[in-house]
Amino acid sequence: MKPEITVVVAQGPSHDPTKRTREQEIADRLSGRGDWEVLVVPHLNDLRPDAASLAALRQRTGHLIVFSWLYPRAAHWILDRHRISGQRGTTRLQLDTDGKPSDEMPSDPQQEPVERVIDIRTVPTRAIYCIDLRACTSADAVLQEVERILTETGKSASRSSVAASEGNGSRPWRSITDDTQRRWYPVIDFARCTNCMECIDFCLFGVYGLDESDTILVEQPDNCRKGCPACSRVCPENAIIFPQHKSPAIAGASSSIDGLKVDLSQLFGKPEPDQHAKQIAQQERDQQLAASANQSSSSSSTVPPSQDAPRRDTSDDTSDDLDKLINALDQFDL
Repeated sequence: MKPEITVVVAQGPSHDPTKRTREQEIADRLSGRGDWEVLVVPHLNDLRPDAASLAALRQRTGHLIVFSWLYPRAAHWILDRHRISGQRGTTRLQLDTDGKPSDEMPSDPQQEPVERVIDIRTVPTRAIYCIDLRACTSADAVLQEVERILTETGKSASRSSVAASEGNGSRPWRSITDDTQRRWYPVIDFARCTNCMECIDFCLFGVYGLDESDTILVEQPDNCRKGCPACSRVCPENAIIFPQHKSPAIAGASSSIDGLKVDLSQLFGKPEPDQHAKQIAQQERDQQLAASANQSSSSSSTVPPSQDAPRRDTSDDTSDDLDKLINALDQFDL
């Protein structure tokens, strides 16, 4: 028996009516087929491990087609983090390097032939196709891509049969509701990760840990400082993704992130032209450490600054203003 297919439409974190309309249109147009089901779930990045949405997805063992407002690479590894694993399917609905829809198949940067974590993991043979909703310019394009995926996975459906079932079948889409709040944390792309431990050595907030096989993992995601992507800059394989970051390179775009520019440079002190990415990362991390110490100055458990990063001169008259700016930014839903 051919495996079933589940189509997942993950809503965006905001209540933007334009996004909601696109989400519902896709769910409506794809529902009603007898050979797949459609689930509408909250934003993938904000789901807690015990969310009903994730429990429902873990029960599906067939192929998944996941639409979200995230880069496909980020969505794939968020799901993997929650034990929803599979081979990464390739889709034609993509964004190009300028953030515009493109129908060209993506290609990741060429990697050196070294052992990566994915090489020693057991991954189910089913495919997971993650599609960025920003690349879905029309419902017709979505239907065509789903039809192509059906053919690739061994299903068969003519264009006319797909069109005839648009939203009028006996199997409407199902919505799963979870209580969510905005979250900020990294996920690891194990297809790139070599388990070098640079991130666990660099991070001072206890975000990373090791599993029973001494493989790196994001152990305490909510320990991460909101808005700080510093560890992604020190990762030699560009394997650390912050799905909510504004920079495509850090948020999971498939292209290489060599020569990465700093989005928060104006906040943390604009780097010199020849400043190395690791120096920038140390600056970002230690600024967050200083902010953390500011917020809990009465606690004796504050983690000390690292020896390989310069201490901030708290006698500088500008430090108070900078701390106020950081604290003010924490109030925004970035």
